[in-house]
Amino acid sequence: MEMKMAVGAANWLVGKVLTKLFDPLVSAYMDSSDLGSNFLTAKNQLQYTQGLLSASVGRDVGDDPGLRGLLGTLSKKADEAEDVLDELHYFMIQDEVDGTKEAAAEMGGSIKGHSVHGRHVARYTLGNCLPCFSSPRTLGDDPPPAVVAAAAATSSEDMPGASNDDGDVDIKLSFNRVAMSKKIKSVIEEMNSICLLVSDLLKVKTADHSSIALSTHATIERPPTGSIVPQDRKLYGRNDIFEQTVNALTGGTYHDKTLSVLPLVGPGGIGKTTFTQHLYNDERIKGHFPVRVWVCVSTSFDVIRLTKEILGCISGTNANTYETTNLDQLQRAIAEKLDSKRFLIVLDDVWTCNSERDWENLLAPLTIGETKGSMVLVTTRLPSVEQMVKTTDPVKLHGLDPDDFFALFEACIFAHNKPRLYDDDLVNVARDIAKKLKGSPLAANTVGRLLKKNICWQYWMGILEKNEWHSAKNDDDIFPSLQISYNYLPFHLQKCFFYCALFPEDYKFYDLEKITNFWITMGIIDSNCQNDKNYLEELVDNGFLIKDSDMNGEYYVMHDLLHELSRHVSSQECVNISSLSFRANDMPQSVRHLSITVRDKYDKSFGEEIGKLKSVIDIGNLHSLMIFGLHDVETCTILKDAFEGIKSLRVLFIPSFPKDLPKSFSNLIHLQYLKLTPPSDERYNKHPPRTLPRFYLLKFLDLYDWHYYIIFFPKSISLLMSLRHLYSEEELHSSIPEVGKMKWLQELREFHVKKESVGYELSQLGELTELGGQLAICNLETVASKKEANDAKLKDKRNLKELELVWGAGQKITDGDILEGLQPPPNLRKLGIIDYGFATGPSWLCSDISIKRLESLHLNGIYWGTLPPFEQLPHLTNLQLENIAGIRVFGPGFIGLTERSFMHLKTVIIGDMPELEEWVGGPNSPLFSRLESIECWCCPLLSSFSFLQCCTNLCRLRIADCPELSQFPSLPHTSTLTDISLHNRFTIGLTYDGKCLSAYRYDGALAFQNMDKVESIDIDGSPHVSLSVSDLQKMNSLRKLLEFDGASIFSAEWFNPVVLEELAAHDKSLDEKNTSVAAGLIPEVAMSKYLHPGSFQLEEMRVGNILAVLIAPICRRLAATLHTLGFCYDNVTETFTEEQAQALNLLTSLKSLEFLRCNLQSLPRLYGLSSLEKFSIMRCDGIESLPSKEDLPASLLKLNVSGCGDEIKEQAEKLKEANPCLSVYEDTILYYYP
Repeated sequence: MEMKMAVGAANWLVGKVLTKLFDPLVSAYMDSSDLGSNFLTAKNQLQYTQGLLSASVGRDVGDDPGLRGLLGTLSKKADEAEDVLDELHYFMIQDEVDGTKEAAAEMGGSIKGHSVHGRHVARYTLGNCLPCFSSPRTLGDDPPPAVVAAAAATSSEDMPGASNDDGDVDIKLSFNRVAMSKKIKSVIEEMNSICLLVSDLLKVKTADHSSIALSTHATIERPPTGSIVPQDRKLYGRNDIFEQTVNALTGGTYHDKTLSVLPLVGPGGIGKTTFTQHLYNDERIKGHFPVRVWVCVSTSFDVIRLTKEILGCISGTNANTYETTNLDQLQRAIAEKLDSKRFLIVLDDVWTCNSERDWENLLAPLTIGETKGSMVLVTTRLPSVEQMVKTTDPVKLHGLDPDDFFALFEACIFAHNKPRLYDDDLVNVARDIAKKLKGSPLAANTVGRLLKKNICWQYWMGILEKNEWHSAKNDDDIFPSLQISYNYLPFHLQKCFFYCALFPEDYKFYDLEKITNFWITMGIIDSNCQNDKNYLEELVDNGFLIKDSDMNGEYYVMHDLLHELSRHVSSQECVNISSLSFRANDMPQSVRHLSITVRDKYDKSFGEEIGKLKSVIDIGNLHSLMIFGLHDVETCTILKDAFEGIKSLRVLFIPSFPKDLPKSFSNLIHLQYLKLTPPSDERYNKHPPRTLPRFYLLKFLDLYDWHYYIIFFPKSISLLMSLRHLYSEEELHSSIPEVGKMKWLQELREFHVKKESVGYELSQLGELTELGGQLAICNLETVASKKEANDAKLKDKRNLKELELVWGAGQKITDGDILEGLQPPPNLRKLGIIDYGFATGPSWLCSDISIKRLESLHLNGIYWGTLPPFEQLPHLTNLQLENIAGIRVFGPGFIGLTERSFMHLKTVIIGDMPELEEWVGGPNSPLFSRLESIECWCCPLLSSFSFLQCCTNLCRLRIADCPELSQFPSLPHTSTLTDISLHNRFTIGLTYDGKCLSAYRYDGALAFQNMDKVESIDIDGSPHVSLSVSDLQKMNSLRKLLEFDGASIFSAEWFNPVVLEELAAHDKSLDEKNTSVAAGLIPEVAMSKYLHPGSFQLEEMRVGNILAVLIAPICRRLAATLHTLGFCYDNVTETFTEEQAQALNLLTSLKSLEFLRCNLQSLPRLYGLSSLEKFSIMRCDGIESLPSKEDLPASLLKLNVSGCGDEIKEQAEKLKEANPCLSVYEDTILYYYP
């Protein structure tokens, strides 16, 4: 496998060199007389070698140490060649910036040409073989050759810089043509000589293995598995999920289908096979499935082989006895054997399935027959396999909980006999080791075997400190098992995973674009041939990353052990220093990529160890340096000093130092990705760097963490000629001077036209031919003519997806041709036109439409008498109209709209329309049938919304500050509508998010039948809201019901004698069967046509109607789950009837009972509330006495008598004296329930 990786790496690196050699400018230089006539031959040899390497990728070429060594040398020389070609490219760009010909391909025969060439020869001679570029000199100086040569020997720290008006210091590097030519010639010749040797060996190897087919994945040998559980292999920590799975397999979950496929998914070593073996051998499973089959699939998904094995297991014969390869015969034989039998088939360790057709062919004979409930269990590491095969939600296995894992870990070490010294000396070491194993059962087995070899403190500490299990090489050890997954990846994903080692553990990748650009910088992805592939998703499909989300959005994260694997496979090239206690001497000398995770404050030992790095690794040739975590100023200073001599970086993530970047940073001519973060120490001002060196090859600049600290850019930023992406706040995008020089820029989120400032003309945009993503152009009122608008060349920007054109508010426009000149590209997806004060719209939007692919349109502050013909925009799904004068009616037949204008719309936003009175559509109109979201705000005259009930796909409805708009159907009028917000300036109105409903002074009705997922209902001052028993039965997720206004929300049906009699009849049948209410409640409720299983699952209820709740059949159905009951503002009920008191005492799960501002004169006996812990009487002025001690449950712990009279408080104190465990208090919070 090492040989295959070496072949892949060499092929990759040689390909990178060839890509640079074929660059037109570089190729022209290489063809010049400076390098002689052998360049073409050398280039052809490189291509020939790359062809042989490409042909060898995926083949078994043996394990020849000589070839492996040559491939390593070739890779190293390819790295050197890439460095020198990058240097050449750098100086070619510098020529372009400065208008010079220092690195030009052809010098010509002119006097000036000979003079420049002679100067380079002199510099090279005097410099005594100096590097290809000398130390910096000041831009604008043109000293004689001797001075240049002298300057070349001077360190960059001693060189003065030329300051411009903004205080920027512009440092320029000098080019040494002779040294560059000699170095290029040397490295290409060395590569060429190695290529000849590698090619000869590869020809021999590929000839010897010519019969071996190429494969996308490496060929992997996997150990076979069987169904028998080893005698000592107990299942740890999986009891709950195991029982759930057994119950699902043997219960009714899958009984309605002939065949179901249940995947069991998890990373390598997590225990999928062991879990499935225990399932397979469980007595309940054996009894339920008369036929059971176990097949180990592994990495070869051969339908014929697998079909034979299944047939052999069913028949009890060896699969090899079936000589036929006729799939039809094999399938018919299986179908006959399984006739009318329920079966369980396990396909263990599935790595691939060539196609869905192969999978269907394998399952075909299993789907014949009328018997229901048969199952196929598939164990796999790969989510991509899970997605292909599953017919039901998978069982996902994760790492064991710490306690369960430690029990397994101890069993792996000692079996059943722990020595005495363990608990005294070793248990804490074992716990520290266990924490590093991340809950992996296979890791427990691997390390357990190591620890049992020598049970003593010194040996165990050595294993802990050195992570000895990383070196274990048996097939059943953890890292060889995990590395199988790595070896199975295609090469480009191996490299992506390889470099993930540089990121801290549990690092969340939120931004797909940033990590993709990181991989571009590493050379994994060709930026010129970039496609829409999401390599993060591919790593998810292969089980290396997990996709999740939090309040910041979706992200990707790596499983802990797989992060360890990433560090393991890349350990000779990539190192992450994640602790201040690291030791520099432990670093491998071959490190090319270094990251440091700063977790603590700076200490002296950290600084000393960082300082030693220069003597351990080749700091100068590091390709990546990435600093993560919080940086105080002391840490910044240490890092600045330690890496002062660095020169070959491609990637740099580093804190910006208190003043400027180090001067030596101007030597980082290879830099392609730079991320600067401000120091975390608030004692120091956060000043952005005042200078940016001439990073001509820089493609990605990330300043996002600076937020508002950067208020301007230095002019030198426009010298970043290769920059493609700038990550920063939008305001910073608009402050880049002379942005037109950055011709490769792919995104500029905001541009401000500034006539008074040089470098902010609209013509700057015209130079940015690669611009894509989103762009907002502001201050367009300063543009004087269509010609000036044309200079932006917007219609030529084919990659632009979103465009916003913004004029100054209130500015009248006299020349309508300006907007004509700002015509967007034809494939634009989103367009906004803001405050354009001209009477008509542009032809490219309103008549001869050129943006047919538009999906979203935002018009704000326009004065057009006619809106665009939306029907001519077939992809338009999002329409936003704001502050448009003169519109009184919106809909077909008005302002140029037709019935076809809205056929494709999914989202409509209308806001700040003071004259709009009506939105028409007709009560049965299909015009808005596709609408999914409606937002309407600040339309004070809008009163009609008649078509709303026709919006059957509506998911979102938000109305704000439209006081005349009050007539709505009962909401939500469809179950798809799960996002509602209706409110005016001083009232909350109605809010609903699918789970929580709140209505405050809402005048409309509610359709509870469409709220089957609601969990919480809060009603206050909403007179038309009515809740029935049949409503409540459909809301089986409801846990909380609050109603505070004193008016009952319970409908007449709630008190319907027919309903109550039927419920009481069921209750009587329960009593006759001597079944307790709590135990028999739910099954018996299923008999009622008004209630079904799962109804009345309320846990908290606060209402203003005592009569509606204290009904025996109702309380029986609340008894199992209700723990909090409150009555508030009931001004009707004065006393409790005997029936009501008995109903209350049925609530045996009740823990808290509250009465707030009720008109009660007396309280009921509470003897039956056996779980009651808290009893509150607040501001119930009519109550004269508390229940006696005998009438209160023994469980009562707290008695709240807030706002009660002195007599009640005295009675409470007496109760406390009789029961010392009782706490009597008055709540200081005003008596209000949120």
